[in-house]
Amino acid sequence: MFLLILLLVTGAVWLLEIGVLAKRRAKEAKQPWWVEYSVSFFPVILIVFMLRSFLVEPFKIPSSSMVPTLLVGDFILVNKFTYGIRLPVANKKVIELGSPARGDVMVFRYPEDPSLDYIKRVVGVPGDRIEYRNKRLTINGQPVPSRQVDDYLARERMQFSRRHR
Repeated sequence: MFLLILLLVTGAVWLLEIGVLAKRRAKEAKQPWWVEYSVSFFPVILIVFMLRSFLVEPFKIPSSSMVPTLLVGDFILVNKFTYGIRLPVANKKVIELGSPARGDVMVFRYPEDPSLDYIKRVVGVPGDRIEYRNKRLTINGQPVPSRQVDDYLARERMQFSRRHR
């Protein structure tokens, strides 16, 4: 939202400078500082806004739930148009391009607190019935095959954890 407001303000000053202010000012007169900064920063803010809104957005891994594939503090770039194109700020999908598949890593807003971003792996797709009981995952009534692989060593805690695939 902050980036959008900044874009609108600098864009308005840029348009005002091109259309009105530059014509009123004498040829040799210097631009006021606020006009100079707005005109200078507008293209940069526009490019950043377009990149973040439609192409990629950076996220930092906040918790250890994705260890060992994604570690706490890792940065990832999220492809914004994999599943469709959304309007910035309103977050309304305008073009459908694909749908999530099992195994995809997704970033989504936590429904109870939309200020929190969650980063998780997809285990079910729309229409699936997911159950997790007694440490056993079932999808549509079928147990998901699992085999134990080598243990993972969390170096910061010097603790081993079992890993399954």
